Amino acid sequence: MEDHSRAGQDEPRHPIAVVAERTGLSQDILRVWERRYTAVRPSRGSGGQRLYSDSDVERLSLLHAATRAGRSISSVVGLSTEAIAALVGDDIAARERRPAAAPPMADAPDIIGSALVLARRLDSAGLDDLLRRSAVGMGMLPFIETVVVPLLRRVGDEWHAGVMTIAQEHLISSLLNDIVAERIRSFAAHSAAPRILITTPAGERHAIGALLVGVAAAIEGWNVLDLGVDLPADEIADAAISADVRLVAISVVFVEHRHGVLAELSRLRSRLPHTVSILVGGAGAAALAPELSAIGITVQSTIHGLIAELRRAREMSA
Repeated sequence: MEDHSRAGQDEPRHPIAVVAERTGLSQDILRVWERRYTAVRPSRGSGGQRLYSDSDVERLSLLHAATRAGRSISSVVGLSTEAIAALVGDDIAARERRPAAAPPMADAPDIIGSALVLARRLDSAGLDDLLRRSAVGMGMLPFIETVVVPLLRRVGDEWHAGVMTIAQEHLISSLLNDIVAERIRSFAAHSAAPRILITTPAGERHAIGALLVGVAAAIEGWNVLDLGVDLPADEIADAAISADVRLVAISVVFVEHRHGVLAELSRLRSRLPHTVSILVGGAGAAALAPELSAIGITVQSTIHGLIAELRRAREMSA
C-alpha cells in the first residue's frame, strides 16, 4: 500500500478535531480507520497528538464519500487516492442517473407492528424482507436500538401473555439472528484489533443478545469470537484465555435459577485474569446487577451504554 501521507511533508498539519470537522468523520472512526486499516499515517506532534496533512484530509474525505455510497472501507482503503476519487465520481454520476427516490422508510413503531403481523401469519419471506430493508435503510445500530430491542420485548410480552405462539417467536428470533450474525461476519478480522468473546451462560439458549453485542463490537473495530449459546463458565474461561480476548460479553435473557446464574458468572470471574473485562447484558441482567457489580462484572442494558463500555475497554487494551 502506498505511503499516502508522506507525499506532502511541507503541507500544513491539522489536529484530529479539525480533521473530524472537515471530513465529517468522528474522531473514533478516524482512529479505527488508522489503527485497523492504515487509511492514513498521521505524524505526531511534540506532545504525541496526531497531526494530519492536507493530503490526509483529502483522502479521508474521499474514503468517507465512498463508504457513504455503500462501499466497505476494507474494499477501498488499499486503493490510491486517485482511484478512490474516480470511484466517488462514478458513484455521484450513478446517483444522478437513478430514478426518483422510493418512499421514505417507515418509522420504527410501524416496522415493529408490521413485523408482528407478518410473524403471526408465519410469513417468513415477508418478515425477512421487512427486517433486512429496515436494517439497511436505518443503519445497523439505529435498527438494533429502535427496532430489534423493542420488537424482542414485545415478542416476550406477547409470548408470556399467550398471544404469540412458540413458532411465531422462533421465526422472529431466527431471522434476527441470521441478519445480525451475517453483519458480524461482514467485518474482516484484523490482527491488530482486540478480541471480544460473545456467548451465553449454561442454561441460556437465546443467542440474539450476544449477537447484538457482537455486531456493535464489530462496528467499533473489535474482532468478534462468537461461541454460540449455553456454555459452562469453565469452557468460556478456557476459550477466552486461549484466544487472548480482552472482553467477554455474556447475554442473560431469562433468569430461571438466579443462584445458578450467579454461581456461573462468579466462577467465570474467578477463572479470568483481571485484565479481561466481563460485560453482562440482556433482559435478565438488570436483576443481577448488585451482585455482579460486587464481584467486578459490569452490567449494561442500553446500546449507548454498551458502545461506551466497548470504547473504554478498547482504550484500556491499546
